Amino acid sequence: MTAPTETPAPPARVSGRYIFWMMAANFGVSMAFIVPIAFSLAVRIDELAPGREEVLGYVTGTAQAIFLILSPLIGVWSDRTRSRFGRRRPFMLGGAALGLAALLAIAAAPNLLLVGAGWILAMLGWATVSQLILSAQADRIPDEQRGKISGLTGLTGQIAPIMGVGITSLVSGSTFLVFVLPGLIGAALLAVFLVVGTDPDSRDLPPAPPVSARGLLSSYVFNPRKYPDFGWNWLGRLAFFMGLYFNTTFSTFFYAQRLDLPVRDVAGTVALIGVIGVFAAAAGALGGGYLSDKLRRRRLFALIGSLFFVVGATVEAFAYSFPALLVGSVLMQLAIAFFSAVDQAIVLSVLPSREEAGRYIAVVQFAHKLPSAIAPLLAPFVIAIGATGGAKNYTLLYLTGAVLALLGGLIVFTRIKSVR
Repeated sequence: MTAPTETPAPPARVSGRYIFWMMAANFGVSMAFIVPIAFSLAVRIDELAPGREEVLGYVTGTAQAIFLILSPLIGVWSDRTRSRFGRRRPFMLGGAALGLAALLAIAAAPNLLLVGAGWILAMLGWATVSQLILSAQADRIPDEQRGKISGLTGLTGQIAPIMGVGITSLVSGSTFLVFVLPGLIGAALLAVFLVVGTDPDSRDLPPAPPVSARGLLSSYVFNPRKYPDFGWNWLGRLAFFMGLYFNTTFSTFFYAQRLDLPVRDVAGTVALIGVIGVFAAAAGALGGGYLSDKLRRRRLFALIGSLFFVVGATVEAFAYSFPALLVGSVLMQLAIAFFSAVDQAIVLSVLPSREEAGRYIAVVQFAHKLPSAIAPLLAPFVIAIGATGGAKNYTLLYLTGAVLALLGGLIVFTRIKSVR
């Protein structure tokens, strides 16, 4: 793909108002598509196919894989869009409309096939919006604000599903509301950002050169020799998030087994653990982002985040009581927020081209979406190893996740050179 010939000026500092509404949109979008992964889809699948926990992995993994294939095309398309509404806004609006409609369809779906098809569309819609919020950060956020905003992005992304599960637990008797209520909240907050937040008119940007089939295929890859730090960060991110998705995709079923509760009754437990974990997530996201900005040390904090994850995952692996599950979960919330905030700041620093931010953010998302597609497909095989009497081997699953997360932190800490 031909690179643009003009280099844009570095972005100016953005206002607190812009940051607030961007974070509100990120909060809403995260709620809309992570709550179904964390809770709603498990409830729906348990209704239609009781005892078939592996179906959740197949449904979420397939949807993630399809979005993974399409996300670079969406990124390139938005980079090249010339409209009075900017480059990102039209895709955010379209993605939210598709995502909300798909959630409505899942709530009414009479069989697993339609649930799976609905989730593919819902994931495509909401994940597109989430990806383009990150692209907007690459467009608009200067280096001196990246740690803080990455921390806030991680914090709102973690708090949203926790609050969303808490809200849906109040209406867990209604399958319709369990799916649709988080989607409505997400759509409403995004709508405010689209109105209040500016996405500059892109009609005056230089015309984008024609794209060939070869150019489109090249948008899926990058040259790690030319951009080694981008490549190493991509690999470390992949390993960390593989560990994360091993340990979070089946959390509803995991808590149900360890606490000997029906799946539907786990919502309150998940919400309570999540609400307590909000404080840890806030400390991790804001503390990691602030300290990495203040001390100009990103890689060390990424490693610290992965170490917290190892401790939390190990505690949960051997937990059979609510207090132990709570401790492990809080440590993992802290770890995920800590690592995500700092690593996102690293991403924005090592991005090969800000002019093609949509494309490269999509490539970065591969390191996030590949695990979310692969881990749910592999996890059913892991939990089946040594399983007896219908009890799945979640201990092995959580320990596997811990090892992968540690590997990710070590790669970022030891291999990246251009960021301290």
